[in-house]
Amino acid sequence: MSQATALMEVLKTALRQRKLTYAHIAKDLHLSESSVKRMFARQNMDLDRLEKICALMNLEIADMLELTRHAQGRITELTEEQELELVSDPKLLVVGVLATSQWSVARILENYRLSESDLIKMLRRLEGMKVIDLLPDKRIKVRLPRNFSWRRSGPIQRFFEDRVQKQFFDSSFLGPGELRISVHGSLSYHSIELLQQRMRKIAEEFDALTDEDKQIDHDKREGTTLVMAIRPWELSLFTELRRHSAAGNAPPVRTRSSMSSR
Repeated sequence: MSQATALMEVLKTALRQRKLTYAHIAKDLHLSESSVKRMFARQNMDLDRLEKICALMNLEIADMLELTRHAQGRITELTEEQELELVSDPKLLVVGVLATSQWSVARILENYRLSESDLIKMLRRLEGMKVIDLLPDKRIKVRLPRNFSWRRSGPIQRFFEDRVQKQFFDSSFLGPGELRISVHGSLSYHSIELLQQRMRKIAEEFDALTDEDKQIDHDKREGTTLVMAIRPWELSLFTELRRHSAAGNAPPVRTRSSMSSR
């Protein structure tokens, strides 16, 4: 991640923490809200505007640079060994997911069959991985940045494909809070790239809503998973019926599916 991108991510995080919106910034800078959105999306901001936005948060540019430096020091990916450690210990994996989802020690103990000593040991292991910090009074501080991702084809991804994915899709998606959308059609690679960009925007919105909802009591929130997928793909039924001479020229049937499950 470039320094400019890291700075913008830290800036957006600081604004969310202070519940300041693009509308607030637009009013302060005497710009339209759409102009502010474009400015953030393109990461095109001069020092004068950056200084004014920082002032809106009672910060100086130097404060933002320090926050950015600190954020860049956080890990963006676990090692192969660390991911193996997580998937090889189901309890550690559960605690890791709960801790990074802003669950407190008290709430974990209240809802899961774990002794306090075992829980603290697992939290210390996560702290050693730089996933969290275990603060005084058993408070948990998540260290993973917003751009954190699992290793490609790594142990966590394989675990998801082997177990989580099968359980997730084993549903009619007709229950409360469930939705499955599947559409079919032929798309150009340019259109696929546009959809991928919008999918990333939805993922960013999901993260932003997660941050906002941290203020809401746990009893009024539910663990929620959103899965979006897009790839050039066709059913084997179609592939088997293709003439070999034409298969190389015929475009595959494109499938895009987006699913939300609670």
